[in-house]
Amino acid sequence: MIQLNFIREGQGPIVVLSHALGCDLHMWDAVAERLAKAHTVIRYDHRNHGASERVPGALSMETLAEDAAALIAREADEPVHFVGLSMGGMTAQALALRHPGLLKDVVIANSSSHYPDQAPWVARAARVKANGVADIAAGAVERWLTPAWTATPEGTAAAAALHRTLVATDAGGYIASCNAVAAIDFRESNRRIAVPTLVIAGTQDLATPPAMSEQMAAAIPGAKLATIDAAHVSAVERPDEFVELLINFWRG
Repeated sequence: MIQLNFIREGQGPIVVLSHALGCDLHMWDAVAERLAKAHTVIRYDHRNHGASERVPGALSMETLAEDAAALIAREADEPVHFVGLSMGGMTAQALALRHPGLLKDVVIANSSSHYPDQAPWVARAARVKANGVADIAAGAVERWLTPAWTATPEGTAAAAALHRTLVATDAGGYIASCNAVAAIDFRESNRRIAVPTLVIAGTQDLATPPAMSEQMAAAIPGAKLATIDAAHVSAVERPDEFVELLINFWRG
């Protein structure tokens, strides 16, 4: 069984947090701090990210979902709230279909169910293969956060931390994850998701524009759609608003 690095904190209903491509569990620091006041928060590093195991070879989003399912089955004694952002949101879509019994509900933030044009992902993987992750890091972080927030002291520090994490990501693992993201197609399978779902769109998200969230919410039966005034990594930029959306969703 793959070894996933994770942190468990707080006490109460269990929330599992799943991060974006090229990030690690610290992407959730501000959100976890807030949630842990009334919840048990489990946040983890995807394989090939952070301090989790590096596994060579091709990768699929279904594999990442199985990693998450194994962690939940081992660490949780009850169904969990699963919150995924970007690649974590893609993991959430696969997990909700494959393992609904492990879940109270899912939140899919700043994500997509399909990329009609895979060329940008292919080009990104090629750049990383040729030059390393550092070659794409600055441009990626620029898309992740709004310029106005990045210009603040808090935003500057957050951008620097995200950049450090991205540059430290294993190149081979990043390429495999990048290819897995490019290949997703949940357009039909999302129609069979049977757990309560919240989709969160960033109004200034250039990486996964609001239209992608709207498509997911329309496909998933009963899904709710919410927006947040942020770019791609909304949980970092707007943790208070992000947590408020979660709490309101869980309260029904």
